[in-house]
Amino acid sequence: MAKTTIIGSGFSGLAAAAVLAQKGHKVEVLEKNSTIGGRARQFVEQGFKFDMGPSWYWMPEVFEQFYQRFGYTTSDFYDLKRLSPSYTVIFNDSKVDVPASVSELAALFETWEPGSAHKLHQFLDEAAFKYDAGMNTYVWKPGKNLLEYADMKVFKSMFKLQMFSSVSSQIRKLFKDPRIIQILEFPVLFLGAKPANTPALYTLMNHADINLGTWYPIGGMNQIVKAFQSICQEVGVSFKTNTTIKSFNYNNSKITEAIDQNGNAHQTDVVIGAADYHHIDQHILAPKFAQYSSKYWTSRKLAPSSLLFYIGLDTKIPDIHHHTLFFDADFDVHADEIYSQHTWPSDPLFYVCAPSVTDASIAPSNCENIFILMPISTELKDSKQQIAKYFKIICDRIKKKFGVDISKHIIYKRDFSIDDFKLEYNSYKGNAYGLANTLDQTGPLKPKMVSSKLDNLFYTGQLTVPGPGVPPSIISGQVAAKLIDDKYV
Repeated sequence: MAKTTIIGSGFSGLAAAAVLAQKGHKVEVLEKNSTIGGRARQFVEQGFKFDMGPSWYWMPEVFEQFYQRFGYTTSDFYDLKRLSPSYTVIFNDSKVDVPASVSELAALFETWEPGSAHKLHQFLDEAAFKYDAGMNTYVWKPGKNLLEYADMKVFKSMFKLQMFSSVSSQIRKLFKDPRIIQILEFPVLFLGAKPANTPALYTLMNHADINLGTWYPIGGMNQIVKAFQSICQEVGVSFKTNTTIKSFNYNNSKITEAIDQNGNAHQTDVVIGAADYHHIDQHILAPKFAQYSSKYWTSRKLAPSSLLFYIGLDTKIPDIHHHTLFFDADFDVHADEIYSQHTWPSDPLFYVCAPSVTDASIAPSNCENIFILMPISTELKDSKQQIAKYFKIICDRIKKKFGVDISKHIIYKRDFSIDDFKLEYNSYKGNAYGLANTLDQTGPLKPKMVSSKLDNLFYTGQLTVPGPGVPPSIISGQVAAKLIDDKYV
């Protein structure tokens, strides 16, 4: 058994910590911030509880399976509520509540495009196959090399999984109505690339969205962090917050100590980098032990960053639901400005989360807690002037659709952008979602989970396999833990 030091306490780090400790390893988690949870931290201001990052609870079975490893079920930790409607989409001339029922969604599509109900069921059957194959096979592979995929059954399935066509092409073969296309392309936006550049495998996200549903843990997404922390502590994981690792000490090809900002040495047999991969690789490791060159990192295609607003209002917003997507602008133009032009958007799409619609515990009485996200390029320079400009644009668009000028009802307001992602999470270029899930950055083509330079260094989290998002991060932590337990049993 090994003394394992985990740097970073996001979901991947917490998952790895719990699994290793359960197996009998001595585990210590070191976190640079004052509270654990990484991007899923929560803060409280003037009676409002704000989740700082993830706000979508998809793939509930991933959470349930993790809890069951330790003899628990989801309801032991929080009350999980399925949202209905799943979310609202604002188009130029309409507002559409996307129903939680597949049959109702099919009926809605049929009113827009005759014949689309049957095609939706066909599309979802394919998405369910991909989800089953992806979630039961691909995501559990550590991505060491292409030989992991050399099994003929796996290789043949790559064609059935449509690895070599795009999400956009598969959807547009079946549907013509632009509203249907936007709703079906929406889930892959979490994967950090244009639908035209995302392998069609990832229409599995439509199965997660439409068949499995959109959920919310009462108390906020940070309830998941508290559940993971509780499990970790039960199996003996120790935590140190306000601990920033600056360097390592080595003995030949092994890390022996992690050195924090105060010069304290944390002795270790194994290190898991659950913080930003690039930061550890380029700024903490001695250069000769870096897994990749600066040229390699510069060549990576990153998912967007985000301009975020945490807002507490002294009024309710009539008719708003938990999740609202503002697609009342040109998607292709905004996507081009993010991924190709790297400019501030001329007419942005954005997302509003109003969890207080579902959960009275996170806002004072008759108040609204809202979280706003506008995707932006990682190549931009933060600007308070630009942030103020976009907040006004967003307020105006919300007023136009919901009749409330939120700017006149603000009790609390905080913005969070590229520089904050860098400061809080050492996020490479201030990205919000890791690497874009393009074909050349999928599976073994992602940054390696196992260091080839150091015998006892492993990585987990959104910049390695299987990729960005809360469920993939939970899986990533478990995969890393298995690699270590197999080696150090």
